[in-house]
Amino acid sequence: MTRKQSISLTVLSVAAFVLAFLISHTLWFRMDLTQNKVYTISEVSRNLAAEIADQVLLSYYVSDRLAAVESLPGEIEDFLREYAAYSNGRVRLSVKDPVKAGLAQEVEALGVMPQQIETLEADQASVATVYSGLVIEYLDRVEVMPLVFSLETLEYELTSRIRAMVRGIQRELGVILGDAAMIWEEDYGYLAGALSQAGYQLRLIAPGDDIPDTLPALLVIGGMEALDERALYRIDRYIMLGGPVLFALEGVAVDTWNNLGARVITDSGLLALTAWYGAKVLPALVLDQTANNLTYQLGPEVSTVRYPPWFVVQSGAGNPSHPITAGFAGLDLFWASPLELEPPEGVEAEALFTSSPQAWLQTEVFSLDPADAAGFILEQEETRGSRILGAALRGVFPAWYDGLLKPADDLPDLPARARESRMVVTGDLDIGSSFIGITLSERNLDFLIYAADWLTSDEDIIGIRSRNSPTGRLEKIPGGAAREAAMVFSRILNLALVPLAVIAGGLLMARRRRKLLKALGSVDS
Repeated sequence: MTRKQSISLTVLSVAAFVLAFLISHTLWFRMDLTQNKVYTISEVSRNLAAEIADQVLLSYYVSDRLAAVESLPGEIEDFLREYAAYSNGRVRLSVKDPVKAGLAQEVEALGVMPQQIETLEADQASVATVYSGLVIEYLDRVEVMPLVFSLETLEYELTSRIRAMVRGIQRELGVILGDAAMIWEEDYGYLAGALSQAGYQLRLIAPGDDIPDTLPALLVIGGMEALDERALYRIDRYIMLGGPVLFALEGVAVDTWNNLGARVITDSGLLALTAWYGAKVLPALVLDQTANNLTYQLGPEVSTVRYPPWFVVQSGAGNPSHPITAGFAGLDLFWASPLELEPPEGVEAEALFTSSPQAWLQTEVFSLDPADAAGFILEQEETRGSRILGAALRGVFPAWYDGLLKPADDLPDLPARARESRMVVTGDLDIGSSFIGITLSERNLDFLIYAADWLTSDEDIIGIRSRNSPTGRLEKIPGGAAREAAMVFSRILNLALVPLAVIAGGLLMARRRRKLLKALGSVDS
C-alpha cells in the first residue's frame, strides 16, 4: 500500500466514523434477548405514529444531580429517545434540568413532583431537591406524569396517555363504593394510586346518583346489602346503554373488627342483578392449600400460620385465551366466594381465573379463626375441587328492570334497545383493598388495570404492561403433602445428595489422576 493510499484510507475511516456518530441518534441496533421482549418498543406504540395528526412534545424534566448518582434517569432518557425515533418525527423529546433552566416553579405548577434525596459531596452529607417527571403536550391538551422512576410500565403509561390525547378521549373510571363505611383513599388507596398512575381519572359516584351516559367504565365495589332500588336502576340503565362494569362482590360477609365472624350476605338486589346478567356469586367461602401466611397476635404471643381463606391463585390458573389474563401472573384473594356462570341468550361468559383443584368450600359453618386449623377443613372432603373466582362477560345483557316500574319518577327511562356491553365479576370484595399491602399483592393491581383496559376496549395495550416479567414468588408448590414432600426432597438433595456427588466427583478425579501418573511413569521407565 502506497503512502497516498494509506492517507486516503485513514481520511475515509475518520469520515465514516464521524458520519456514524452523527446519525447514531436516529439509527441503531439493539438485540433484546428477554423472553417477552421487555426492552423493545411494542407494535402498538410503533403504530401509534399513524394516528398522530400533529406533533407530540415530550418534556422530560430530570435533575442533573439525580442523574449523577442514579443510572435510571439515563436509562429513561435512552428509552424516550428510542420511543421518539420510532414515531417518524411525530414525537419530539426535550430533556431539561428544571433548576438549571429556571423552570422549577413552572414545572411544579404543572404537577411534576419534587423529591428529596441525600447526597454526599466532599465528605459532607446534604439533602438535594431533584425532579424526574414527564409532561406530554398535544395541541391544547397536557398530561403530566409527576414522578417517573421506573422503566417497567413506562411504555404502557406513555402510549395509553398519548393515544387518549390523540383520539380526544378521556381515560376515566367511575367508582361506586356500595358500603357507606368504605373510604376510597384508605380502604382502596393502593388501587386508587395504581389506576391514577396508569393514566385513569377517577370519579367517585355516590350510590343512587346519576351515572353519566358517556362514562367509559364503572367499578362497583360491594353494596350487596346497601344498594337500594334507585342505585340498582342507575347501574342497570348504564349497562343497557353499553356501559362496561367491573363488580367486586362477595357472598359471605366477614367482620374483620369482631373476631372474624362470618355470615351469609342478605342480598338487597345487587347479587340478584349480576346473577341475572350471567354471573352468580354463591353464599360460600373458598379455602385453598395454596394458602398465604397470616401473622396475628393472641395475648402477648405473635404467631404466623398458613391461612387457607387467604390463598394464592397461581399463574397457571388464569385463562390464557382472554386478553385480561393472557399474561396472568396470579392473584392473592381474601375470603373469596365462588362463581357460577349461567349467561343468558346473547351473552358470552368466560372464567378468568380459578382456584386450585385442591380447594374446598365452607358453606354451613364459617370457621375463620387462624388459631383453629381444624375448623378450616370441616367440609373439605365433600366440597373439594376447582372453583371459578373471576369471570368476564360480553354481549347484549337483558335489562333487570325491563317491564318493571321505575323506582322513582325522576329517574331517566331505560333505552328502547340495549347495546352490547362488557362485564367483569370477581367473588372477592377485597381484591384491590388495603389487604394487598399485607401480602404485597401488586399483581392484584395489575389485574384490575388490565380489566379496566379491557372494559374500555383498550385490550391491545394490555400486552405492553403484562410482558414485564413479574418478580417470582415461592408459591408454585401448594401446601399439604405436596409441600412437605418437596421440603423433604430439598433437605435430602442439599444435605446428602449434593455433598455425596461432590465427594464422588473428587474420588473419581483422584483415581483418574493416579492412573495418568502411573501411565506416565511406565512411559518414563
